[in-house]
Amino acid sequence: MSTHLSRLQHEHGRHLTIAEATARGRALRDSVPRSMHREGGRPTASGRDPLAILAEQNADRLEHLVPLRRERMLQSPFAFYRGTAGIMAADLAGSPTTGIDVVSCGDAHLSNFGFFASPQRSLVFDLNDFDEAAPAPWEWDVKRLVTSAVIGARDARLGEKAVRRAALATATAYRTGLREMMRINALERYYTRIDTDELHPELDSAAQKVLDKATRQARRRTSSAYVEKISTRLDDGTLLIVEDPPVLTHVPEAVETEVEELFERYRTTVPADIALLLSHFVLSDLAMRVVGVGSVGTRCYILVLTGPAGESLVLQVKEAQTSVLETYGGTGARAARIVSRAIGGDERSRWSEGRRVVDNQRILQAVSDPFLGYLRFGGRDFYVRQFRDMKGSIDTARLAAEQFITYARGCGTVLARAHAQSLDAPVVAGYLGASREFDRAVADWALDYADQSLADFEAFRAAV
Repeated sequence: MSTHLSRLQHEHGRHLTIAEATARGRALRDSVPRSMHREGGRPTASGRDPLAILAEQNADRLEHLVPLRRERMLQSPFAFYRGTAGIMAADLAGSPTTGIDVVSCGDAHLSNFGFFASPQRSLVFDLNDFDEAAPAPWEWDVKRLVTSAVIGARDARLGEKAVRRAALATATAYRTGLREMMRINALERYYTRIDTDELHPELDSAAQKVLDKATRQARRRTSSAYVEKISTRLDDGTLLIVEDPPVLTHVPEAVETEVEELFERYRTTVPADIALLLSHFVLSDLAMRVVGVGSVGTRCYILVLTGPAGESLVLQVKEAQTSVLETYGGTGARAARIVSRAIGGDERSRWSEGRRVVDNQRILQAVSDPFLGYLRFGGRDFYVRQFRDMKGSIDTARLAAEQFITYARGCGTVLARAHAQSLDAPVVAGYLGASREFDRAVADWALDYADQSLADFEAFRAAV
């Protein structure tokens, strides 16, 4: 028996124990001191041209929606930051890292966390946007999140002391959250989630009121409520979406036929139980729906389905473009290696950007939408999810200082849980350690980069 086990370990490779991985992380401090992470917050690369990156992204988007994307990005420095994951990926490509990759969100800012319903119908708090998700240095997600805490706190008109406290609290929550994750085993890490139905003694009464209000609003955001808001019934009982251009518009008949075919292809990528459930529904109407800030101009549709009892289900079919982590961060080669290790030859031939989004969402979220699926059509990749299933968020611009810091800390903890699913997460935890040296360094970096992002915003505003 011992010989057999030894052979298996030799053939498949032995993973490091938590203690061994932690020791390897500590050793990394010699070559990459934690203080080094404060370097590069003000990018100095020659030829840096953030406006050129935005223009390049717009080139493959629907031309008539590009002005709307600019309009939304001009609303505030924080709105601009939300739409510039590509610029930040290009800047981060030259920053110091430990060389450790994890499955990354790619756009881990404060507004990409929120509430949604689990299949058990409880409300959970987690990451909720994975358009840019891909393997990348763990530091990149942390820096994007901590910088969003700085810009978001300034957007909420908090004082500079509170701004720095928010940055430090976010970084500390990530570091301590990852260390806590390493105290439990891999199965327990996988099942860990933040359920809003549970008691949260760490919240004061004011923060609990904010949470309660947000969850009440989220529970009202259902497919049925959305369909009732955007549609009308004709005399013959047919359901028809009422247009609200440019945000919500019907598509040409040719595109409508294509999207109907997309829906049939999508059904082949979901589990058997979801495919059977979908067979109870008929497609009533579909339209193009503009969403978000950074996503404006990509091809995005909503499909209104009606069940046998008149119940509504709304699905979103959204274009999946190449992650900015690859396009501007240069992570393509390392991502390909991880994909090759994770999936076999036949599956690799079916790899697509839509599958990238879906697979990484399932890895990073504690619990995911059972309707997730993907497809390729007309040379473009898409993924599918429920459009509204008790999805909600916290309006950080309306939070007082302590409430904002509590929320930012929660986001840092959730990001740590997501990164903890990756094989090398214990090495990262060992590298970070128990001191606040990394926290202070990345907070300094984020303060610098927030100033850089503001300068980019002003340049963008002047150009527009």
